[in-house]
Amino acid sequence: MAGEIEDAIERADREHFTQDPPKTLKGQIGYLLRRMGSAKAVAQEIGVTPDSVNRYRRGARKHARPDIAAKIDHAVRARWQPGIRKRRRKQAATTGITVETRARFGYTAPVGSTDENRLRRLTVKLPATYAQRLFDAQDRGLGDRRMREIIAAGFKEAYFQDNGARAMGLSEVQINDIDYLDIEYY
Repeated sequence: MAGEIEDAIERADREHFTQDPPKTLKGQIGYLLRRMGSAKAVAQEIGVTPDSVNRYRRGARKHARPDIAAKIDHAVRARWQPGIRKRRRKQAATTGITVETRARFGYTAPVGSTDENRLRRLTVKLPATYAQRLFDAQDRGLGDRRMREIIAAGFKEAYFQDNGARAMGLSEVQINDIDYLDIEYY
């Protein structure tokens, strides 16, 4: 299952679709068959038998179980309009992204500073280097923990250290207990 950050990236990708993906089960299965090439490949992706995929394709089964329907929808959206997704990510990797979150932030700082772990609501524009690192981590399947570290490093630089203007002794920022996280591309 995707983590909070990966879900936020997927939501940001979907905001820029120029056309909605297929909504019917038959249409979704037809699209997946065209993209993946065989009922066997689709079946492995969504966790059913190839015969079930063919029944969905023919319309012999009009509804899938809710868990299977969610897998089908996720598989379709992950493959929908890859050119647009790629262009938007390339642009975001050169201009940066905005991350809005409500989470518990803690950091390691010199003695005498306020290093308590507390809930904060932040909206921060992260530099393009962090956007590129985030996309690379997602593409390599490094997981939510690594993506949290990348975003935390971006928050450290852009927010807590104000791009080098303050808090230079700050050594580590951690994001914990994410209430929500949203990512927006420019």
